[in-house]
Amino acid sequence: MIRKLEKCTVCPHNCNINRLSSEIGRCKAKDTIKIALFSIHNFEEPCISGKNGSGTIFFSNCNMNCVYCQNYEISQLSRGKEITISELADIFLIQQEKKVENINLVTPTSYVPQIIEAIKIAKSKGLNIPIVYNTNGYENVETIRMLDGYIDIYLPDLKYSDDLLGKRLSKIDNYFKIATEAIKEMYKQVGKIEFSSTQTYIDLQNVFPTTKTNLNSTNSDTATITITGDTTYEHGIEYKVSIVDVNNTINDKEIPISFNVTATNLGDRSNDYYNDRGS
Repeated sequence: MIRKLEKCTVCPHNCNINRLSSEIGRCKAKDTIKIALFSIHNFEEPCISGKNGSGTIFFSNCNMNCVYCQNYEISQLSRGKEITISELADIFLIQQEKKVENINLVTPTSYVPQIIEAIKIAKSKGLNIPIVYNTNGYENVETIRMLDGYIDIYLPDLKYSDDLLGKRLSKIDNYFKIATEAIKEMYKQVGKIEFSSTQTYIDLQNVFPTTKTNLNSTNSDTATITITGDTTYEHGIEYKVSIVDVNNTINDKEIPISFNVTATNLGDRSNDYYNDRGS
């Protein structure tokens, strides 16, 4: 598997450089794995973070150059630490020991051959939780095919339907066609999304940790979440209420959940009011 780096075509740039000889291509990745962080992430999509959080591993470098990237220092400036395949396998197991819901590979594209080898090692040592492939969508179909049987959940972006925007904002060509073909292969492998009824819960404490929350079924058609108590609001951070499986079962009936969040003690943001609705 690692020999594929001798003439690298892991991503659609198809640089054809020999990463095993320390040649550097568009994404700046070498033959060694480089990660910026591994942590428990409670603010992924609710069905990914679940109750215990997602075991994220943030990989350094990226095959896109998005002008709006929130992780610029990681993706463009290559901040991070080089680790071995064996060390990556150990990180998977460390995350599992923390009772996370899954292993979440964030921007993993450049390291797919090494990641597959790490998964093999970790599974031989007892890794048994789902693995999430969290990608910008700019993938070679052949690379996604390599992942068949190793990935349980694909979490791709579909950033652009307009290739001119992709070129201007991310310095890539033919994004829409490439990404949609890759996503079709992902869907072919794992199929339609399914939610387990065992994951039906509402997680507000990670959003407003100092508040009290109540779930009230007002009638057979609606359920309302009421948040009371003092909250703090950090400027520049978007707070969201996490709902897993919005087709929740209350009083043995499946009903949609609507929720209103009113935040207090917000200083100069005191007029902010959040209103959202499950569907």
